[in-house]
Amino acid sequence: MTTQYFETPQGRRIAFRHSHGATGLTYVWLSGFKSDMLGGKVTELEAWAKAQGHGFLAFDYSGHGQSAGAFEDGTISAWREDALAAIIAQTEGDLILVGSSMGGWMALLSMMALPDRVKGLVLIAPAPDFTEKLMWPEFSSEAQAEILEKGVHLRQSDYGDPYPITRALIEDGKTWSILDAPIEFKGPVRILQGMQDPDVPWKHAERLVSAMTCDDLVFHLIKDGDHRLSRPQDIARLKAICEEIAEAVNTST
Repeated sequence: MTTQYFETPQGRRIAFRHSHGATGLTYVWLSGFKSDMLGGKVTELEAWAKAQGHGFLAFDYSGHGQSAGAFEDGTISAWREDALAAIIAQTEGDLILVGSSMGGWMALLSMMALPDRVKGLVLIAPAPDFTEKLMWPEFSSEAQAEILEKGVHLRQSDYGDPYPITRALIEDGKTWSILDAPIEFKGPVRILQGMQDPDVPWKHAERLVSAMTCDDLVFHLIKDGDHRLSRPQDIARLKAICEEIAEAVNTST
């Protein structure tokens, strides 16, 4: 699909790809922190959705990929606004949200904002509350002081160049914490999590399982899986789960 652009109500220029389907279901891909809509899992799922006759939407948050803006200006609030703007402007009808890492947090926040439209969730190494519960405790006291006093710290990455973590990101993230209370949702949920994930420990996903109120929730724990879960067998498993959740949604409606 061709990349297109739209402007959010907040004035941010967002890149997206969208295709319509005949089944009445649209799958929405929500990328992770510092990721974009051109990753292998996204394009594979996009092709799968088209073959199955489902609609599909993927987009880049501001400061990510092909969207405008500087990454260091981003916050959880801003990226949530981007997600909701893309979903509302570009899709109609019933939705299945597929969120990877931070995208899992975005999927949950989007579900809370659009409860009548979101019918199912597929979450890959979901990282709700990661700024406060995962990222901040990992920083050294020196890095924490740098963020608090200077407003930014360059964090080393296993996936590329160092990137800025701002005080605004950390402080804003606290306002969107969701793991400390029940997360209300009645639809089916499927979670894929690697036990060898160095970024989002599997116990974090287990905490999300405990917080969610739905009964139809399946937690797939992959013993040799890493954070990205982008091996051929991981992607095959993702497609199978997306098919399974479509069947669960159709059965319940």
